[in-house]
Amino acid sequence: MDDLRNRLFYEQKNAYDLIDTAERIDAEKYCRAYMRYLNDSRTEREAVDNAILLAEKSGFVPYVPGMELKPGDKIYQNNRGKALMLAVMGRQPLSAGAVIAGAHVDAPRLDLKQTTLYESDEMAFFKTHYYGGIKKYQWVTIPLELHGVVALKSGETIRVVIGREPDEPKFVITDLLPHLSQDQMKKTMAEGITGEGLNILIGSAPYADEGKDRVKLAVMSILNDMYGITEEDFLSAELAAVPAFDVCEIGFDRSLIGGYGHDDRVCAFAELQALLDLKHPARTCVCLLCDKEEIGSEGVTGMQSEAFDCFMQDLCESQGVALRRCYENSFCLSADVTAAFDPLYPEVSEKRSASKINYGLGVCKFTGVRGKSGTSDASAELVAYVRRLFADRGVIWQMAELGKVDQGGGGTIAKFMAKRNIDTIDAGVPVLSMHAPFEVVAKLDCYMTYKGVLAVYEDKETAK
Repeated sequence: MDDLRNRLFYEQKNAYDLIDTAERIDAEKYCRAYMRYLNDSRTEREAVDNAILLAEKSGFVPYVPGMELKPGDKIYQNNRGKALMLAVMGRQPLSAGAVIAGAHVDAPRLDLKQTTLYESDEMAFFKTHYYGGIKKYQWVTIPLELHGVVALKSGETIRVVIGREPDEPKFVITDLLPHLSQDQMKKTMAEGITGEGLNILIGSAPYADEGKDRVKLAVMSILNDMYGITEEDFLSAELAAVPAFDVCEIGFDRSLIGGYGHDDRVCAFAELQALLDLKHPARTCVCLLCDKEEIGSEGVTGMQSEAFDCFMQDLCESQGVALRRCYENSFCLSADVTAAFDPLYPEVSEKRSASKINYGLGVCKFTGVRGKSGTSDASAELVAYVRRLFADRGVIWQMAELGKVDQGGGGTIAKFMAKRNIDTIDAGVPVLSMHAPFEVVAKLDCYMTYKGVLAVYEDKETAK
């Protein structure tokens, strides 16, 4: 009877029970590289810059429209410094389709407003506008760093990073002490801290003169000395406050990784590293590092932009292939994180369908909310293809669903790829505390996501 159960029932197993010592060593090596990348990539611009550095070390060159391409060539196109498209040309023509892995490199943060600097009661502050879905109360009383660019009227762009190095100052948003919080604590968690209340404390020492706003003047004087900027230059700046936490191992067993921006740089690095490790693929393989996913994939650097189509059309035209023929034969792995089941909050998940830490890559047939609104909903045939491929390549994976049916949900770039007539399925790393300033993932899940993307890239079979 046990044999019959084993043959007929579906049972998931912890990845630690399925791998050997050699693979555990490989996972540790991979995760060390990922931790370095994440620690150095606090914004989408930095994630793209660091990806280009890694790609160029592996032989990738900037793509120039009209350049001759042959199988094995490695190219990339930088989209305005915030998104990146890379490709390894395959042996088969693009009429056979491309294999695409897409992730996003933006993450929730606090953007500085354009009119940002002000003084109140002899303290200086930056006003912010939060980016993406956050719990606002999580962003108070934690150390913050400042990252971004200031574009001057002259055309020069100045990079700004303050707070990353140990000897540099950090910044903070203050909160009420418990003794004076009776009214605040009667409010809901959403109301206790407001968006307009997320103002960052940046200084308190006044400038040595007799005028007004002396603390603001002192801060502006420091910024002018460091970067040569004036207050007007904030009008054309993109500056963001991000958590000043170093990426680190979590747990006595060091099996987890804690840090800011796992969503979705953990998947972005997986597909990037898989492409860098790829050797002479059958079909052209493409890696997308997208921007703006956290706010709907909008803008010229988001997945709703035609930047990707222009890149692919250039490649297709170099082979005399119609873009639509390439798309209809292509396959996309939308590599985005999923919510890991948290035993501290079991009420929001349907445990049978939720992804679990250390159970491998989480595959989502559909995303969206409630009645599958806003999802591409991959076909049964596509799921079967993934099952077969991962089984053949030893990829440990699990089905995943983001919360109970009526509880919530989320979106990815999958529906925008599907709109292009590209077969698409979501798959990514399960995350604890998703969208928090400090998220947690499991090392084995990170490694299995890399293995899964590499398996897709190296596969000779089409998904159809």
